[in-house]
Amino acid sequence: MAVDGVSGSSSTSALSGSRATIAENFDTFLSILTTQLKNQNPLDPLDTNQFTQQLVQFTGVEQQLKTNEFLEALLLNTQTSYRADAVSYIGKEVTASGETAELKDGGAYWAYNAETNVANATVTIKNAAGSVVYTETGSLNAGPGAFLWDGVGSDGNTQPDGVYTVDIKGTNLAGNTVKISTSSVGVVTAVDFSGSEPMLTVGKNKVALSDVTSIRQVDTTTDTDTDTDS
Repeated sequence: MAVDGVSGSSSTSALSGSRATIAENFDTFLSILTTQLKNQNPLDPLDTNQFTQQLVQFTGVEQQLKTNEFLEALLLNTQTSYRADAVSYIGKEVTASGETAELKDGGAYWAYNAETNVANATVTIKNAAGSVVYTETGSLNAGPGAFLWDGVGSDGNTQPDGVYTVDIKGTNLAGNTVKISTSSVGVVTAVDFSGSEPMLTVGKNKVALSDVTSIRQVDTTTDTDTDTDS
């Protein structure tokens, strides 16, 4: 198992750049103020109120620098914790909202959830090219369920391993559309940090960490039971 593409965050880079700009302005401000004090007219010295205002500005810039340093440290700490949390998913089975799943070893598995009983449901499976390879009709009970496809297309031919998408639509006895959500299920094998959000590798599929709805420890001592309702 590998952890792919660990890289720095663009947010951290932006914050560091902002701090560098403020630091340059801070040095410029200090230089101008010192020069002004050295070259003021003894007969017409700098007004006390103006000098006080400049000192207040001086203090404000310094405080902004310290605040940015604190925010940068806080951001780095949060990112480290976020990455550690993502890495902990490796080797565990996750359920993530979406329509894709990997067909492997003669099976592709999806979870679904129907708001109410579905009297007339149609399951449509497409390959990576977007072509329909399998359709099935039937009924579904309300609540969560699972659909296991054996990889055999509607034409009777076994489809090659790869990533497939499922679409489940249905109506109740009154003919009204029932909302049916789908999720992919699989074991995480790697984490990719190259983008703005960690992506979990589940088979050949990539799943955003924010799309994960549940996680569980894989039981390697017994076979995993998969329910089918088609």
